[in-house]
Amino acid sequence: MSTPAGAVFFDVDGTLVPETSSSIHLANFLGHHDELAAAEAAYAAGAMDNRQVSIVDAAAWAGRSEKQIRGWLDDLPLVAGIPETVAWCRRNRLTPVLATLAWAPVGSYLAGRFGFHAFSGPRLESSRGLFTGHVARHFDEYGKRDFALSHARELGLEAHSCAAVGDSRSDLPLFASVGLSVAFNASTAARAVASAVIDSEDLRAVIPSLSRLIVSA
Repeated sequence: MSTPAGAVFFDVDGTLVPETSSSIHLANFLGHHDELAAAEAAYAAGAMDNRQVSIVDAAAWAGRSEKQIRGWLDDLPLVAGIPETVAWCRRNRLTPVLATLAWAPVGSYLAGRFGFHAFSGPRLESSRGLFTGHVARHFDEYGKRDFALSHARELGLEAHSCAAVGDSRSDLPLFASVGLSVAFNASTAARAVASAVIDSEDLRAVIPSLSRLIVSA
């Protein structure tokens, strides 16, 4: 298999999932929406870290199966243009990857549905096919960065040949590490450090910026 021209690392919550998070969506079914919303707001403000938020969220998954979770994800709100953007990346030898703090079942679902090459994320403990309510592996914004850089190396790529598309605090370490960063419907902090800033209801709006990777390849 030939080496790709580059890789594009896409965030999930706030980027592919607009104006909310996959965890908040699932919390509506799991019954802890208000508690999790408060924890996510505290994370955004820097008052909680991802480990603390993950512990709050994981507890509500106890006794649930991955099949049940995947059924709820069928209704996950998503930005328009994901399949078309993934297809464009592949046509242009840019490997599309999910670099996210969303739970592994979410990353697995989206990767399978849209054809992302791989995904990152924290993992939940399970036993006999059911989640226990505990975190098996924590994962934070630095883990997201390290996952992306490691995956780039596995693909035979340097970091400057890669792009990141994201929206918030959890994307900042990765934005600082790749050759091209795209703030998509993003927070003030992400906009301040990104190579490009785009506001749109359609992910295809990032394609002109990602085209810079092809020119520089």
